[in-house]
Amino acid sequence: MTGYIGRFAPSPTGPLHAGSLVAALASWLDARANHGQWLVRIEDVDTARCLPGLDQIILRQLSDCGLLPDQPPVWQSQRSALYQRALEQLLEGGLAYPCTCTRRELEQAPGRAGEVRRRHTELIYPGTCRNAMTHHPTANRKAATAWRLRTDANPVIHWSDRRLGRQQQDVETEVGDFVLQRADGCFSYQLAVVVDDAEQGITDVVRGEDLSNNTARQIMLQECLGLPRLCYLHTALVLGANGEKLSKQNGASAIDTSQALDALNQAASLLGLQTQGGTLGDALDSWIQAWRQVWTPLYNPVP
Repeated sequence: MTGYIGRFAPSPTGPLHAGSLVAALASWLDARANHGQWLVRIEDVDTARCLPGLDQIILRQLSDCGLLPDQPPVWQSQRSALYQRALEQLLEGGLAYPCTCTRRELEQAPGRAGEVRRRHTELIYPGTCRNAMTHHPTANRKAATAWRLRTDANPVIHWSDRRLGRQQQDVETEVGDFVLQRADGCFSYQLAVVVDDAEQGITDVVRGEDLSNNTARQIMLQECLGLPRLCYLHTALVLGANGEKLSKQNGASAIDTSQALDALNQAASLLGLQTQGGTLGDALDSWIQAWRQVWTPLYNPVP
């Protein structure tokens, strides 16, 4: 199999923990099993949330585990010009618009409409400024607090996940017109990841199931920008003691890469692979062969 390019894209808000190592190992194994390339991208587009030096800690942790990228890593914080060009393309095509809504107004919108917002759910954008732009095309641009993508042209997105099967989401009703750039100038994760994946030639995304909900928005952006659609595999989540996704916010501790094989064995076990003894290199080779037997027969790259 040729032409496969995968990636692991951690945010430097904390060191790698057990959950993020599972995602790193799965994406690395999928690339190696398909004779492809594996890249690392530091997703630090939201610089306010990122802590100095953590990018280097993450890269060292990956190296300690034998997970080495095939090209030098890239940093999103150095790629703003790419995101700006994409935003301008969307604006020129009438696919994006300026929004002046405050967060408080958005939080109050469901109550004004007689709806009750469910706990732990996203705020669904009600289309306030999109409707205003329909009648006043030049309104709000100077007063914008955000720039949003229109989701009303082709709102229902269908895709197939290699593990989860056939998926669909009505982006307009389940998410609404989503943010591309915030008032502080920070580009959104959704826009940055789509632009980066295309610019780096990524063909396959292997990541945790918690990010599956982003897929429809990213496919929509790919279509709006005329970019190729990718192949997706979302792995099962690692859960904390409270039953919620293991994360930095959920008390996840950094992996100890001085015992790299122990950390990788734990990650491999969570991916349904057998634990290995011997050297780190032998263990990785064994997991590549096992991964190839399980996942390669299900691999169906998007044309």
